[in-house]
Amino acid sequence: MTIVEIGLPKRLVEMTLDGESVRVPEGATILDACTAVGKSIPTLCYGDTLKPANACRVCMVEVEGSRTLVPSCSRKVEPGMVVHTESDRTKHSRKLVLELLGSATDLSTTPHVDEWMSACGADPSRFGPSAPPSEDRDDRRPGEHEEIDGSVAATVRQPTKVDNPLYVRDYGKCIMCYKCVDACGDQWQNSFAISVAGRGFDARISTEFATPLPDSACVYCGNCIEVCPTGALSFKREHDKREDGTWDESKQTETTTVCTFCGVGCNLTLHVQDNEIVKVTSPHESTVTHGNLCIKGRFGWQHVQNR
Repeated sequence: MTIVEIGLPKRLVEMTLDGESVRVPEGATILDACTAVGKSIPTLCYGDTLKPANACRVCMVEVEGSRTLVPSCSRKVEPGMVVHTESDRTKHSRKLVLELLGSATDLSTTPHVDEWMSACGADPSRFGPSAPPSEDRDDRRPGEHEEIDGSVAATVRQPTKVDNPLYVRDYGKCIMCYKCVDACGDQWQNSFAISVAGRGFDARISTEFATPLPDSACVYCGNCIEVCPTGALSFKREHDKREDGTWDESKQTETTTVCTFCGVGCNLTLHVQDNEIVKVTSPHESTVTHGNLCIKGRFGWQHVQNR
């Protein structure tokens, strides 16, 4: 039997995970239990600083007695629960979800997605070549649907939005995980600058009335970038270096320090490549920031280097 300790001591709940008896603290999720015992469960919409959104459906597992598969990121462990993470049903679900995501979006900057595709035997190309990208999905009118002939795979690809000097929105990589909306909304920043527009396949992340970012309620905290799992939101410097082929994470160093702009004491992690700060993040385990920063902490480092 494996006993897993997660956070503060709590009453332990016994469950069976892939044939192994495991005891986890009450209130832990199935994903918590899997992570603690070293089982890798793919997930995209899960964020350790956000409430589960249950949107991507990649982390689904099978629970005996449940009619449907359940999201491991939000399903709490119950006494006597029997969970299968690698059943045929689970593998088939992950394979189909990854294929649909891969056929509709650009997952080229999504961490670990290639190994997940390989492990599941997913082949997004079986749906056919991608449809031509849209000029701007914000122009799509609600209720209007195009005829589908089945010769191409529907896509969310569109031109990258570069309307400010701090960060870039490449919604061709967006999987609608809602993490940026939650971080901008009531879970962290409370700016509510972005939300979901449209319905069905036309659903997309957008500002109010699709205004350019500088004209919106955005305060440029960059907390949406911090939680984006696919690179749909990225630092302008990172975007530029990816475009010219010079972005290389293997050459980057990370140094955690304390922001000097005020006395709050936010932790900053400086990502440096070729003696240049290319982006700034914040440790999620920090009791001050929990991964969040303001515009100064996130973007106020240009003065360090002379361009």
